Amino acid sequence: MSNKVTEQIRIDGTVAPGFEPVKSLFEHNMRTQAEESAQLCVYVGEEKVVDLWATSDSGFSADSLVNIFSSGKSFEAIAMAWLVSKGLLNYSARITDYWPEFGANGKGELTVAELMRHEAGLAAFDVSLETKDLLTENIKLNKIGSVIENHSQKFREGEDSKREYHAITRGWIVNEVFRRVDPEHRTIGEFLRQDISGPLGADVVIGVQKEELSRVKAISPLGIGFHLRESLKPRFLGRRVKDNIFQLSGKLFKLIPALRGGTTAGAPAPFVGMENIEAFNDVAIVMGETPSANAHCSARGLAQIAALMAKGGSWEGNEFLSETAWKAMHDDPIQSDMGLRTTFTQGGVALFRETTREASKLDRALNQGREGFYGWMGLGGSIFQWHPEEKIGFGFVPTSLHVLDILNERGKVYQTEVLNCLKGN
Repeated sequence: MSNKVTEQIRIDGTVAPGFEPVKSLFEHNMRTQAEESAQLCVYVGEEKVVDLWATSDSGFSADSLVNIFSSGKSFEAIAMAWLVSKGLLNYSARITDYWPEFGANGKGELTVAELMRHEAGLAAFDVSLETKDLLTENIKLNKIGSVIENHSQKFREGEDSKREYHAITRGWIVNEVFRRVDPEHRTIGEFLRQDISGPLGADVVIGVQKEELSRVKAISPLGIGFHLRESLKPRFLGRRVKDNIFQLSGKLFKLIPALRGGTTAGAPAPFVGMENIEAFNDVAIVMGETPSANAHCSARGLAQIAALMAKGGSWEGNEFLSETAWKAMHDDPIQSDMGLRTTFTQGGVALFRETTREASKLDRALNQGREGFYGWMGLGGSIFQWHPEEKIGFGFVPTSLHVLDILNERGKVYQTEVLNCLKGN
């Protein structure tokens, strides 16, 4: 990305009184960091207080749809909580209570909560999936379900913790559980359209339809070499990535021993023929349902649904989740190691905690500045989180993927600024 492109970025949108520092920070970062297009939207209660977007692409707008990668995991959590709300699912139940065939090859004791906490022992599949099998109609033919049924569990070697990040597979498994429990046997993509994003008018899609493809904007990962070269620059010389080389190396170095012994190393690619992350721009993948890594959303859509979650599951007087189900989704947060220390609830969303002075730099990088938020984030930048205490719904969606910003600190600065603005109001 050239400096010329960065200088040509157009910034638009509004903020409510008191949130001008968020706009100033967004404008500065979009003009000085390696960015192409991005959206930032924040609600406090049911008021949209930040609605900003920036782009060097004339075809990009605040309503464009972008892949948010792992931020989509929170939609899996919302879908499962909806089943709880209807009295159809219990987090402590075994998956085989809803899907008997899942128990093959020693998986019979696995609970829903363990799956949602990334403790299923299924972090990678031993086969690559055909992209056509992820189309909604083929999911309903059990194309993916049969793969999961025949799979065995595998856990990290030499670790007390069973937690290992199910980067893509959790969504495929949760989708199979959901469609078996849902009275209409819908997929998560169908449920989301019919019961959440549709009624809200929120641009949030899992499984893009043909008529929506023109609204999808491609993601563009920064090259590793570019990122490393930029990290060598000091900030005053125009470094366009967050961390300098020492900060970046320190974080990556700390992750290496923690990830040693993981089960995903050497596993087949998730999709047949997939060679790199740009494969997620392929129409065949865009149209399929991979909830954990392939939801297409706008920041406006994310922030509105996050605001609904921050308010306890209701919006404009309409209940989307019961109070009991909302509490169950956020209940029983357990901290454990999955390469870094994470705290996941039984409903499958992360809680970002207060850290102590003794906490590791990695722990502080993950949590500090977003304390009190729930949700998750996506590869390279996106953030979909909510703060129940402050009633914040937060969405950040970039097209440029800073894949070495492993904890999405580039977007975290906006969360921190929003919290600062609320303290000042």
